[in-house]
Amino acid sequence: MRHTLPGFVPCGEPVVSPVPIIVDARGHRCPVPSLRLRKALEIAAPGARLVLLATDPMARIDVPHLIEELGGRVIEVREEAGWLAITVERGADSEG
Repeated sequence: MRHTLPGFVPCGEPVVSPVPIIVDARGHRCPVPSLRLRKALEIAAPGARLVLLATDPMARIDVPHLIEELGGRVIEVREEAGWLAITVERGADSEG
């Protein structure tokens, strides 16, 4: 049995939400933040924005390489109190 929300009609096409997908990998070391982001990108629609939250400073280096490999783009890298917030956009041709 398939459950749906009232008023929701699945159409089979991914929808790009105006709200970014949050991928919280704080407290994890390399390669976990990049792996979690990759997994989220696999299910995200082309053009979707995702925000990776990470405490591992290597994410600042690893994520741009991952996004370049997948055909997306890094929108912003923000440093918060002891962690990074990296906003990325999934490319139309991402292999996911």
